[in-house]
Amino acid sequence: MTTMPRKPSPDNNLFARRKKQCPFTAAGMKQIDFKDIETLKQFITERGKIIPRRITGVSTHHQKLLTKAVKRARHMALLPFVAND
Repeated sequence: MTTMPRKPSPDNNLFARRKKQCPFTAAGMKQIDFKDIETLKQFITERGKIIPRRITGVSTHHQKLLTKAVKRARHMALLPFVAND
């Protein structure tokens, strides 16, 4: 009878990454306001694209709210659709 080698535990992994915490959950925000431009600018690139949640660590629920808020701010001309070159 042979024994299978054990998988290394996550604690021993040198390259393990910490799970990102949602900044909106950490701040206790329930809603994302489209008029809060300073907060929205943190989640869009200099080209005007919305940064994906795998990079920012935003939860799925808050990413949907963030997307709607950015799109509303764009329609209200608070944020640009594209970058100024």
